[in-house]
Amino acid sequence: MSNLVLDESSMNREASRGYSWWFSGDAFERQAAQDRRPPRRNLSAKLWSHPGRLTILYFFALIALATVLLELPISAHNRMVTDPVVAFFTAVSAASTCGIQVVNTTTHWSLFGQAVILLAVQFGGLGVMTFASLIALAVNKHIKASQRMLTARELGATKLSETKGVLNAVLVTTLLIEVITFLALFPGLLHVNHGNVRHALWEALFFAVISYNNAGFTPDGAGLHVNSWGVGLPVLLSAFCGTLGFPVLLNLMRAARKHTPPKRWTLHTKITLIGTFCMVAVSLLWFRCVEWNNHILFSHADLQTRLRYALTAAVMPRTSGFDPSWVPDVSDPTKVFMSAFMFIGGGSTSTAGGIRVTTFTVVLLVCRAAFRGKRDVTVFHKRINERTTMTAVSIMTTCLILVFSVSLALMAVSGCSLSNALFDTCSAFGLGGYTVGVADQSDPAALLLLAMTMVIGRIGPMTIAYAINRPSEAQAVRFPEEPIIVG
Repeated sequence: MSNLVLDESSMNREASRGYSWWFSGDAFERQAAQDRRPPRRNLSAKLWSHPGRLTILYFFALIALATVLLELPISAHNRMVTDPVVAFFTAVSAASTCGIQVVNTTTHWSLFGQAVILLAVQFGGLGVMTFASLIALAVNKHIKASQRMLTARELGATKLSETKGVLNAVLVTTLLIEVITFLALFPGLLHVNHGNVRHALWEALFFAVISYNNAGFTPDGAGLHVNSWGVGLPVLLSAFCGTLGFPVLLNLMRAARKHTPPKRWTLHTKITLIGTFCMVAVSLLWFRCVEWNNHILFSHADLQTRLRYALTAAVMPRTSGFDPSWVPDVSDPTKVFMSAFMFIGGGSTSTAGGIRVTTFTVVLLVCRAAFRGKRDVTVFHKRINERTTMTAVSIMTTCLILVFSVSLALMAVSGCSLSNALFDTCSAFGLGGYTVGVADQSDPAALLLLAMTMVIGRIGPMTIAYAINRPSEAQAVRFPEEPIIVG
C-alpha cells in the first residue's frame, strides 16, 4: 500500500464526507499517481547513473574537439585548412592512442597541431572512464556508486572503496613514467639534434607522452629511436610499461614496496606478465628466423643493428606504430603474424588495444580444460570465475567477426590484398599504429572504416555492451576473489 498522506486541515472536513476528516478526499489517488510517475532526473544525473554512455560521450567529445582544432589553419604548416576527413581520422587515431598517420606529422602539422595531437593522446591514454571519474572527484568530491562500479572493474580494484586511491595512483604512475622517460630521452635527442635544446625538449616531451600511451606519432617524421639506443631504449621500455596495464603496474609497485615474492602476486599480474613475455619472445624468434636475411629490411646491417631492429619489431608492432617505414618490406607471412599479435594487443586496462593478453590467455586455458575433459578452468592452482571465461570467449568471438568483416570491406572499397587488409584492420583494432598503405587520404571510405575500428578498439566491446545493456547494481559489484580483467 502507498504511504498515507495525512491532511489535518479543517477545509477537508467536508471533502471527507463522513470518513476520518484528517484524510483528504483524493489523498490516495494523488499518492498512487505519484508512485506511478518516475522521478525526474536532469541530464547530468542520467549520465552519471550510466557510466558506459558517459564514457562513449566523453570519447566522441574528445574526437570532435580535436577534429575542429586540427582543421584550423594554425594547425597546419602551410596555414591552410586541412581536409576534414584527414583531420577527423588523425583526431580518432590520436584519441584512441592508435597512431596510424595519413600525413607526415612533422611536415604537415605545425607546433600547435602537434600539441593538439599530444593532448588528445594524453587524455585518450588515461582512459575514458578514468578521466570521467576524475571529473566526478573534482566536482562532487566523491565518486558516485554507479561510477565507481565500472571504474573499479576497469582498474582492477576488488572493492569499491579502493577506487579513489587507484585513480590517484594511476595519475601518479602515468606522470612518473612519463617524467622518467622525458629525462632519459633528452640527452639522446640533444645529441641527435646537434645541440638544439629547444627542439630536443619538445621531442623528448612528445616521445615521453606518445611512447607510454603507445600511440606511434613521431615528432621527427623518421623514427629516430630505431637508429639510436639513447632514444630507442627509453621509448622501448616506456612503451612496454604502457602495455602492461595499470593494475599490473600498481601490483608490482606495491610488491616492491612490501617485498612481496612473485608467488604472492595477483593472478591477473602473473597471467599478464607471462603472456606478455611469451609474446615478445615468440616475436623475437619469428623475426630472427623469418626476416633475419631480409636484405631490404636489414641491408648492410651488422649483428648489433639487426638485434636492435628485431627487438624493436618484437615489442613495438603489438601496440606502438613508431617508424612504419620498414613494415611494407616484410614478407606476407610476417604481415599475418604481426596481424595476429596486434589483434591480441597488450594488457587489460592498458594504453594498448586488442582483445588483451589476459583475454587470449583465458581462452587458451578454456581450450586446455575442454581438451582434458575438466569443467573447471584453473591456473596456478586457482579456479577462474565462470563469468570471466564466458566474457573472454564472447569478446574474442565478437572481435574476430568484427576484424573479418572490416577486412572484407577494405578489400572491397580499396582493392587491396587480404594480407594488407587484415594487417591494417588489426592495426586499427589493436591500436598498433602500423600501416601498409591501405589508409590513404585519397580513399575516404577506407579511412572511415579504419576510424570506426579504432573507436571500437579504444572504447572496448565491454564498455559498449555496458552502455547498451546496463547491468543491475547487484551484478556490477560482484568481484571474483582473484579478479582477472578481460576485454
